[in-house]
Amino acid sequence: MCFVGAALAAETGGLRISVTNPQGKPVAGATVKVSSPSSLVTKTAVTEADGSVRIAGLDPATDYKVEVVAPGLPTYTATDVAVVSNQNPSLTYSLGAAANGAQQVVVTGSRLVRVDTTSATVGTVLNLGVVESLPTGRNYQSYLQLVPGVKPSSGGNPSSKSGVNYSDIGGATGTSSDNVYILDGVDVTDPSTGTFGSNINSEIIQEQQILTGGIPAEYAGGSGLVSKVITKSGSNEFHGSVNYYFQNDNLVADNKHNTASGFSTYDAAVTLGGPIIKDKLWFFGSYQKKARETDVVNAGTGAFMRQVNRDDKLGFMKLTWQATENDRLVASFFNDPTTTTGTTLATTLNNRDQSRKQGGDNYNIQYSRDMDNLRVSAYAFRHIGELSDFAADQSTRNNVAFRNNPGATLEQRNLGGFGVDTISERNRDEVGINAEYFWETANAGTHTIKSGFLVSKNEYYEDAQYTGTERAQYTSIAAANNGVTFAEFLGSGWTGSRAMAAADVPRVITAINGSSAAERAYYLGLLDTNRDGVISDPEVRAVRFNSTTGNPGGQVNQYRVVETQAAPYSVEATGKAFFLQDTWTKDKLTIGAGVRAEEWVHKDSKGNQSAKFEWKFAPRLNVVYDPTGEGRTKIWGFLGRYYDPIRTNMSDFAGNLTGPIQEEQVRLGDRWLTFRTRGGEKTPDAIFAPSTKTPFTDEFMLGYATNLGRDYTASIAYTKRRTRDILEDYDLHLYSDPTNTPSMEGYAAPTSFLYLPYSYFGFPSQPNANYVLGTLAGGKRDYQGVEISLTKAKRDNWMGSASYTWNQAKGNSNSDSNADFQGDWLALDPRAPNAYGPQPGDIKHQLKGYATYYFNNGLELSAVANWNSGMRYTRAQLISGRYLPEMDDAYVVGNTLDTWIKPGVIGAEVGPSHYTFDMRLKYTYKLAGSQKVEFFLDVFNVLDKQSGTSAMALTAGNGVYKFGESNAFVEPRRLYVGARYSF
Repeated sequence: MCFVGAALAAETGGLRISVTNPQGKPVAGATVKVSSPSSLVTKTAVTEADGSVRIAGLDPATDYKVEVVAPGLPTYTATDVAVVSNQNPSLTYSLGAAANGAQQVVVTGSRLVRVDTTSATVGTVLNLGVVESLPTGRNYQSYLQLVPGVKPSSGGNPSSKSGVNYSDIGGATGTSSDNVYILDGVDVTDPSTGTFGSNINSEIIQEQQILTGGIPAEYAGGSGLVSKVITKSGSNEFHGSVNYYFQNDNLVADNKHNTASGFSTYDAAVTLGGPIIKDKLWFFGSYQKKARETDVVNAGTGAFMRQVNRDDKLGFMKLTWQATENDRLVASFFNDPTTTTGTTLATTLNNRDQSRKQGGDNYNIQYSRDMDNLRVSAYAFRHIGELSDFAADQSTRNNVAFRNNPGATLEQRNLGGFGVDTISERNRDEVGINAEYFWETANAGTHTIKSGFLVSKNEYYEDAQYTGTERAQYTSIAAANNGVTFAEFLGSGWTGSRAMAAADVPRVITAINGSSAAERAYYLGLLDTNRDGVISDPEVRAVRFNSTTGNPGGQVNQYRVVETQAAPYSVEATGKAFFLQDTWTKDKLTIGAGVRAEEWVHKDSKGNQSAKFEWKFAPRLNVVYDPTGEGRTKIWGFLGRYYDPIRTNMSDFAGNLTGPIQEEQVRLGDRWLTFRTRGGEKTPDAIFAPSTKTPFTDEFMLGYATNLGRDYTASIAYTKRRTRDILEDYDLHLYSDPTNTPSMEGYAAPTSFLYLPYSYFGFPSQPNANYVLGTLAGGKRDYQGVEISLTKAKRDNWMGSASYTWNQAKGNSNSDSNADFQGDWLALDPRAPNAYGPQPGDIKHQLKGYATYYFNNGLELSAVANWNSGMRYTRAQLISGRYLPEMDDAYVVGNTLDTWIKPGVIGAEVGPSHYTFDMRLKYTYKLAGSQKVEFFLDVFNVLDKQSGTSAMALTAGNGVYKFGESNAFVEPRRLYVGARYSF
């Protein structure tokens, strides 16, 4: 096989072309020319004795022309050939065939119906031509919902396969922190939350590739999906577009659930690209303005609450310079400043609303050079992402808990404002170098060897200040429950949020014993009922809460957090990564072997090292077999490991030495007692344990894919995953103190089955910190699933796709680098009774499909349908804003006294099954030359089936919805109208 390289942009693909004569014999010496108006490079090569040639380094595009010229045979031309980044499919052209004889090149925009018999990667390729024929949201996050197995997500961060799809914090579903988002070569994944960190104009997308399994070593992540967007690059002719889309409440059916009211929105964008110097220097730019006004109504009464305005301004500019035939320089800039005046959630009260400012600038420069069979590229980028929230009501926050009153309203439970204003930035600077070498041996096949090295610096900046005159946040007891004891407060029967648990009682005793003589004398007089000079656990539990003095809202004082110092600070994490992979192909067999290695160093707000995670090696191995040798069928397997590096939110938790300081206080008698201080140098809030490991996911896959005739591709894949070494924060007073006794509720004595000695964390004794970040003992998540898909290419005026996914996710932890309550409460320990079960957020069955029919008169009619069997959730109680599983009253298990999770609670409930059915009507009117006008009409939820999409998980309800009631719904039928002029 002859090899021809090309100047390598950030992401390129290739073609493996075989040329035959009418008798099917290979044609040697044929000249193959590959060109595209969307690429600055034209490649020409000559076939070897076996009639083959490999052309690499081609820019992703759907409009390539392949021209084949051979002596004594007709000249052959194939048009609309698509090239996809990081794919090298095999194509066979018979020079004696009819003029349209490229039967094995089947194109649907950039969605190809052909099998890459050298790859075990599972993914989907989309471009503007595909998504614009379908009714979708106009952003790359919405396009993810077209991918098989991707779960629903209202926020644009969907889970895939084993990716976490649930958080105890607020009982949030539909948000994964395991994905990787790459826009135009810039990794815009938020280094703190693991969610997407930037937006772009969807009309500049050349290709979006979504990888969901079998991910090669060149990519970070893998436990979630990898979304990679490649943008347009101009051309030798000027091209551009102007579009406008709008929608308002007159185009929407009546809402049946009091969750929305009037609104209006528009989306306008312009694009322009072309030559600065023909065949040398191209530019492409765009600007998009989005605006939306939403009237939010009360979820319980339907009464108007507020109007929310959101404004997005998305800019983009790209320069592509082909300095020589072998050298290319690409520079790009994009930004996405966005402001939102509030939240559109109907269950968010006006007093708890927040405005938001987000977005930032992104800079990227890439250089590439081709040297025969070697291609080398280097890049550098900077991503700046702001995410700042400001409380609409600046009064003191006060959460109120009610006993034996499940009918307490949302308004009664949530007094005061949101409680804090937060300015934050999540920035990333990265430089890297990559190389690809093609090696053809005489008799042992071909090797494609890729390697790369990068250095990435992630910074988290925060300036948070409590609101209200006291700079405090309260969690109170309802006035109607004045006089309850601490023991009653820790018991069952409460609605609303509580902030203290049984494990806090010893902390209270320790704080009393460490107070001044006068203070200790006061507390002895208040609590020491047997007058033995010692305050015991039962004596603290017997105290009654009956003080309303100074309480905002006149409720009973129980707990508050006081911000004693407010100061900005920043922490950082710097990583190094190296990968090496070889794809060896001989005849029908391809074996890919690779390894990715990463090292991360975290620094605190004073610039000192807080943790170092040494080099970890993640091997990847795949085997692909083409049983027919025709490039149309493959059987494949994959085995690999994905590491999930610790994010900067944990750098923040263990690195805030110079920022805000908060004191946690409990009301005892006529005064507040500080029982724990959060932040600052004296007692750091958290530190990394020396023994902490990097979380990882192992993946095993088996699959089969084949072309059916000219137009169809069918595939089936089985996936099995296991996630281990999950990160959590630990309170070592609960787990590791050798003086703990079995009678202490919520504490592990040395004889407890949950006891972890200090040595487990790498310490000789109790460290000076409130918490320790360590590897969650016994924490695990297990997943298996099957994915079946069928794709129809664009031929005979239509194209489509359908898929079915079966998921089974189990585990004993939802933690995902977010410092949840596991490690702080023995009853939630992964090793505790009843902790392992179906994973909340899992969806057992998913069906997806879409299709487009192209009429000959310029009309297009398309539809997208999605159905799922309902999302699993846990029967929950609300503790400190967390949806924690229901628990029994305290009893002893394994020499340990605690309120253990009730049997059959974890993931035991299933939310409502539901479907969506959307349609698009598009009409294209062609003008002179390349000019055209397009009109769009989208109808979402055509049947106006406003089904529930999730259920209330709190057994006591939340003041609006009762347990098990649907609390989110498919939006009413709505029309979306648009037009675009392009040239």
